[in-house]
Amino acid sequence: MNADQFEGKWKQFKGQVREKWGKLTDDDLHLIAGRREELIGKVQERYGIAKEKATHEVDEYVKALNNSETGDRRDLETAEPRESAKHTVAGRG
Repeated sequence: MNADQFEGKWKQFKGQVREKWGKLTDDDLHLIAGRREELIGKVQERYGIAKEKATHEVDEYVKALNNSETGDRRDLETAEPRESAKHTVAGRG
């Protein structure tokens, strides 16, 4: 998902973003308005982390959002792949 797509879907995503980064205020979300650099800056500011770490977190989260839209279910809370739900029955190939 590119920056324009993320910005265009911001209204859909901002609730999920708020769940991920609970320290962001409603005013922060309004000012961010789907802009990647603004989100990175606010995450950096609210969590007191380096820009590189904030950039990595935001980029991984956006990737996870994109994957969840395309059917590759990922855990948006941690931006890590979910465990496979495949189970095999003993004795079956």
